[in-house]
Amino acid sequence: MEFSSVILTTGGSVGFFRLVNLGVSKLPMPESACRNEWKWRNISTSVVHSLITAVWAVLCFFLHPQMAEDLIETHSVFSHALVSFSIGYFIYDFFDMVLSQKLSQSWELLFHHIVVITCFGLSVLSCRYVGFAVVALLVEINSVFLHLRQILRMASLATGTLYRVNSMINLGTYVVFRINTLAWMTRWLVLNRDKVPLLAYTLGSVGMAIMTAMNIVLFYRLLRSDFLKSSTREAKKEKEIEKD
Repeated sequence: MEFSSVILTTGGSVGFFRLVNLGVSKLPMPESACRNEWKWRNISTSVVHSLITAVWAVLCFFLHPQMAEDLIETHSVFSHALVSFSIGYFIYDFFDMVLSQKLSQSWELLFHHIVVITCFGLSVLSCRYVGFAVVALLVEINSVFLHLRQILRMASLATGTLYRVNSMINLGTYVVFRINTLAWMTRWLVLNRDKVPLLAYTLGSVGMAIMTAMNIVLFYRLLRSDFLKSSTREAKKEKEIEKD
């Protein structure tokens, strides 16, 4: 893809997600979510990005399997467009948070977005490491369930069977597509350090370290919120029944 195509794809993506957000605002909203309309629209928009990107990333490797053998130089226009499209989403979401939230509430995600935009931007502009970026976007498979979890909680549906099933799928896909993918990417970077320029290697290593730390913390929060606390509540109920 030429530079003009990258700008067009990225800019089109920013506009597309702005329209998605506006479209969500026109749809019915659960009464419990009305307390934070911005968050409901933001998460719903994120679900759309995750669904599109998850399917797109899998198709990239399915249609162009050679890319899996060479994550540095080999890529298709289809995969290059995916990375450009995702940059547009992260730019859109970055400004959506900056304009709608206090810095103290969103600094972690803002920092995450800056790292992703920088790494993906260098990839699409240099036409190198596109395959590596597509591997990183496989984490969006988990993001579908991660965002759905937030939507269910905002809709006051955090106690039903649907939430429980989603929590289990979320945790499973979190391990497979988030923690394992990041671990594999870190291993690949170390094994191929002789093929990667110092600047790219340093940027990639720092980015991987930050993402890994953030994902481990988030995994613990999910585990504690959806499984450890619920187990504690069930144990308390059983004790109360025994006392009766």
